[in-house]
Amino acid sequence: MAVPESIRKVPRPVNTIVEDNGREGPNRYAVRERLGVKYVAGGNPQPRNGRVIGHIVNGKYIPIKEKTVSAEPDMLSYGGAAFVKSVSGDILSDLFSVYSAKDAYTIMAVASLRVIKPGIKINRYSTHYKRTFVSKYYPGIFLSQNTVSSFLQMLGQNGSKRREFYQKRMLSAARDHHIIIDGTLKQDSSIVNDLSAFSYKSRVKGCKDVSVIYAYDIETMEPLCAEVFPGNSIDASSYKAFIRDNGIRRGIIVSDKGFPPSKILDELNDRPELHFLTPIKRNDVRIADNEMLKFDGVLRGVSDHVLYKKAHIKGGRYLYAYKAEEKAGLEASSYLSRREKQNDFLLEGYQKKKELFGVIVFESDLDMDPKTAYQCYEDRWLLELVFRRYKNDECLDQTNVQGDFSVIGSEFINFISTLLTCRMLRKAGEAGILDKMSFGDLMDDLNSAWRKTNDAAAKSNDDYWVHTLVNVLESLEKLGLSVPASNSIRNMQDMKEKNQSKMKAERSRERPRKDSA
Repeated sequence: MAVPESIRKVPRPVNTIVEDNGREGPNRYAVRERLGVKYVAGGNPQPRNGRVIGHIVNGKYIPIKEKTVSAEPDMLSYGGAAFVKSVSGDILSDLFSVYSAKDAYTIMAVASLRVIKPGIKINRYSTHYKRTFVSKYYPGIFLSQNTVSSFLQMLGQNGSKRREFYQKRMLSAARDHHIIIDGTLKQDSSIVNDLSAFSYKSRVKGCKDVSVIYAYDIETMEPLCAEVFPGNSIDASSYKAFIRDNGIRRGIIVSDKGFPPSKILDELNDRPELHFLTPIKRNDVRIADNEMLKFDGVLRGVSDHVLYKKAHIKGGRYLYAYKAEEKAGLEASSYLSRREKQNDFLLEGYQKKKELFGVIVFESDLDMDPKTAYQCYEDRWLLELVFRRYKNDECLDQTNVQGDFSVIGSEFINFISTLLTCRMLRKAGEAGILDKMSFGDLMDDLNSAWRKTNDAAAKSNDDYWVHTLVNVLESLEKLGLSVPASNSIRNMQDMKEKNQSKMKAERSRERPRKDSA
């Protein structure tokens, strides 16, 4: 189609031509480079044109510029992703030794996003991957809903690789550390997986559960391995399978009241370094027979004022008794409140109960320091808090995936997320940050720290930060995620405030005074 003369006369770069593509719009008249001519035997030379370098629009030549929307964003959320990565080096190395590089990257990407965005839905992984530095740390990963679902199922199907990874984690625990084996329940009301079954607690709640049994290092408060079981399986059978499947040779099995150590006697006999610690009922005759309420002293270095007593009893076992004063007060208050409501208070009954308020007594086959025995049970709350971070508020956690293998694969990712979170909690605590704010608030602050995408190490005074607050930069510095400026961020802020105050005072002096009345 012929190009109108008015278009051809518009000033444009030399050695160019104008083409009409016939389509209405701002790019109808394209300006192409003229590269030269092509000689044809027996014919006239033919022009040879190159790439389009611009367009004639509204009577002007407009050169081609980079599109506003590029394939990748030039800024991403930095703080939360950088915090997760800072504690993950050896985990990624262990994954590389078991899984392919792409699978290892996918595991770390999904686990990181669960830490950064707890409760993330399966259809949101791709969005948050693309908006955070997770996509820079683990590039080339596709996280569509279908891709994630298929990947979780693949993880669940390959039990040998999971066990190989867990064995590396178990071997990483120091020989003098205490390994605790415990369990928790998670809601899973899917109708298409066999692991979902009614536990005793779930009958009360009206939702089905799966059991997650895990081992953790009490000194580092890090999980070492985990495994999923049907929610209605009895504790003893689950523990036996967990011990055998993961090749656990040493540790302390910590359980709730009513757990019968006799049910795992074979495992205990075959593994001399494997022991149990289980609470007994308050009406157990061994408490009175061994005078366990005549305490020997007070534990040092624990959060509550805790009395203790240790006794070596018949059969070569030990009893450990504790009375926590804060818990005793709460139990007494609760007991009196019930008696008041029911109007059935009896002094004799109160005196009998009062002695046992705040008391817990454990039976064990292991001779250990009373403080260690207490911490084995009491310190479980931190792991429970971290596990709850990956549960929903409704009943317990809804696994949001279908089928046995998908549930198992998802819990493997949760294990990695829990491990990462435990390390992050410890790092933030050591930096003194959690003395002033909660972990959740810290993550909110860090996720607000956006940074332009580049490979340079983060510095607090560089030009790559995007609307990042001073207090957030301070947290990044304390966590080692940003190199402090020569003057600290706080000093810079103080100087800025002083200068503003000085300028305000000078302006005030320069204003003409009003005549007095």
